[in-house]
Amino acid sequence: MTLSIQPLDPVSRPFFGGEVSGIDITRPLTADEAMSIEKGMDQYGVLVFHGQKFTDEAQLAFSRNFGPLEEASGDLNWGKARRIESAYVNDISNLDNDNKVLAADDRKRLFSLGNRLWHSDSSFKAVPAKYSLLSARSIPTAGGNTEFADMRAAYDTLDDDLKAEIQDLVCEHSQLYSRASIGFSDFTDEDRVRFEPVLQKLVRTHPSTGRKSLFLASHAGAIIGWPVPEARAMLRDLIEHATQRKFVYAHEWKQWDLVVWDNQATMHRARPFDPKEVRDMHRTTVGCLQSTMEQAQAA
Repeated sequence: MTLSIQPLDPVSRPFFGGEVSGIDITRPLTADEAMSIEKGMDQYGVLVFHGQKFTDEAQLAFSRNFGPLEEASGDLNWGKARRIESAYVNDISNLDNDNKVLAADDRKRLFSLGNRLWHSDSSFKAVPAKYSLLSARSIPTAGGNTEFADMRAAYDTLDDDLKAEIQDLVCEHSQLYSRASIGFSDFTDEDRVRFEPVLQKLVRTHPSTGRKSLFLASHAGAIIGWPVPEARAMLRDLIEHATQRKFVYAHEWKQWDLVVWDNQATMHRARPFDPKEVRDMHRTTVGCLQSTMEQAQAA
């Protein structure tokens, strides 16, 4: 087999989203294969691999080709018993620890509804995520797509005056902001400490390609030095701009798909599905080596 990466939509969006074929990523990769995938990520921002029957161990091994892994510390069960054994595998499912579908009013389910908002993974951590790798173990019969927005193209199409205005802005990111926007406030004192706001640059430069992009998320709730209403209006306008359909790829999941996206260049959101059906997705996350603030200071 020969590794090949082709655009998912060569007519409307040839620059965003690639489909990978000719490789079994459940086995160890060569250095050349890992480099080719990383180059594909730099080009397309999102890569889709079909038919990859991962175990958690194999997914972890594949993910480590691209950098150090984050612990799955962004959910409400951090430090408690988990359904998934490894602390480096995020449980992106609607299942409890006994593999039963969560009740409609379950606290974990209500918190996870925030994933339907546009966001970038781990932007609420001081050092945010590089790649997210999501494996579809079990999918509902309909719905449950994931949408991705190209934040590079979104930045490129801003007018020069707006680019100048936002170039040096710094935002506060926290899951407290994103969950509050959907009415979720059931946080413990420990949660509130863990999700204290962190600072992120609004415009970031990709460390590999040098391309600028918007670093937005529903987790962003303030701009340093701005009145909160004005900041949130600006952030809303930018998200509306960045999520125009011309910038968005919607992935319709098949079982055993693996989708990898670059959080340094994209936003994403989950779409609704029948909550009585199982949707079991396992995510590994490669962390960045620096915060966006450190990157900006080093530039």
